[in-house]
Amino acid sequence: MCHEFYGGTSGGLVGAEVVMKILVCRCEDVTLHELDEAIARGHDDLESLKRYTGFGTGWCQGKACLALCAARLEAHRGQVITPFTARPPYHPIPLATLAALPELPEVHPDPIGGRRAG
Repeated sequence: MCHEFYGGTSGGLVGAEVVMKILVCRCEDVTLHELDEAIARGHDDLESLKRYTGFGTGWCQGKACLALCAARLEAHRGQVITPFTARPPYHPIPLATLAALPELPEVHPDPIGGRRAG
């Protein structure tokens, strides 16, 4: 869980209230307040909660937030039966593209026994 603090008494704001934003899904910026609000609106299973809030749809596919969201849902008497369906990218993506690295040239074997760049 990640905590981000806003407000406080710095910067000349004497007596200002400290507001805390608790992130449950860092990939999709879903807060604990948004999760609780979705549960209160009737999203009482993991799949509908995921579709409403967007948790578990980021780069980690729920590896970092699924357990916390499932525990929160169970605490509110929701249905935590099976994990939601993780969906990989539709088309395979080279890791160099995801990492924003330049593509390396292909290397082909040379018939004389060495290697040559293609």
